[in-house]
Amino acid sequence: MAAARPLCGDQPMMILSGDPPRSRVLTLVLVVVILALAATPFLFPGAKALNVAAKICVFAALVASYDLLLGYTGSVSFAHTMFYGIGSYAIAIALYGMGPNWAAVATGIVVGLPLAALLALAIGLFSLRVAAIFFAMITLAVASAFQVLASQLSWLTGGEDGRSFQLPELLRPGTVLISKSLFGFEINGRILTFYLVFAVSALMILALLRVVNSPFGRVLQAIRENRFRAEALGFRTVFHLTYANCLAALVAAGAGILNALWLRYAGPDTSLSFSIMLDILLMVVIGGMGTIYGAIIGASIFILAQNYLQSLMGVASKAASEAGLPLLPGLLHPDRWLLWLGLLFIASVYFFPTGVVGRLRNPAGGKGAGSSH
Repeated sequence: MAAARPLCGDQPMMILSGDPPRSRVLTLVLVVVILALAATPFLFPGAKALNVAAKICVFAALVASYDLLLGYTGSVSFAHTMFYGIGSYAIAIALYGMGPNWAAVATGIVVGLPLAALLALAIGLFSLRVAAIFFAMITLAVASAFQVLASQLSWLTGGEDGRSFQLPELLRPGTVLISKSLFGFEINGRILTFYLVFAVSALMILALLRVVNSPFGRVLQAIRENRFRAEALGFRTVFHLTYANCLAALVAAGAGILNALWLRYAGPDTSLSFSIMLDILLMVVIGGMGTIYGAIIGASIFILAQNYLQSLMGVASKAASEAGLPLLPGLLHPDRWLLWLGLLFIASVYFFPTGVVGRLRNPAGGKGAGSSH
């Protein structure tokens, strides 16, 4: 069958990735999110907004890399935060030990990315031949062991305290690149770091879009649907799954490097915590499994809710109290924001079983969340 003709608004994404959003509403949402992130330093002044935008960029790439495994191969891995942590610690240890220079940044990248890929290769070769549940348990065991190891090697990783470091001078907040008197706004090292995070995250997501829409990506989807049939057709399923695992690990480590550069810190809570793994799973489900675009939507929704839901509930609780409404002020109290976050997640799963992207691509609610044409 001939491929469906892309919508006019999809043409830019078609050129960039080979996979258009295939929905005018989804295209509009993606454009708004990307433009809002790109303009955050100028539209939303303040450190919090910039931190939230940077976190969305990092997690969009991280979630997209996990979706390559979960959404396109059906493999459930709990070791993804380990690769994320490898990238974070590699850049942190290099900058801490060698000092704030570009040679240290290059060393962190050269060490962190291959190390993550090699570990993913080892895990894939030894684990992907077994049933899916055993692969999940093996990755959980490896990730737990790595977290304990990172905590125990305090001479290298800083233990529970982690490693703080300085960035090269060009990326420091005190470095003014464009004076405020020139254009009415200041461009400093902090904003340059943000755009570095934004640009590299976008490139990694576009690269993953290319991967999943290549012949290799089609084989991954075939393996997801029926592994035995894919093997019968002559595809080396273990090779394809291991290769996908390595690609996902590389992007996760890259996201970890960006996160450490932004925070100027790497530690167990920000890099290796199991709660990060749970957050990644939630973002994948909210955005839509098997849709790289879903990573952008899921990360944006979850992180915005995580950072601003409590404040919005405070405003709503105060308004309900002033209006004299019973029960609502207590239900909307900011201390109950986690309860409402959980309810929002349940509602999103109920009303969007194929994720936000799946529903926007197929308003009828049928199957069709995946990226296959």
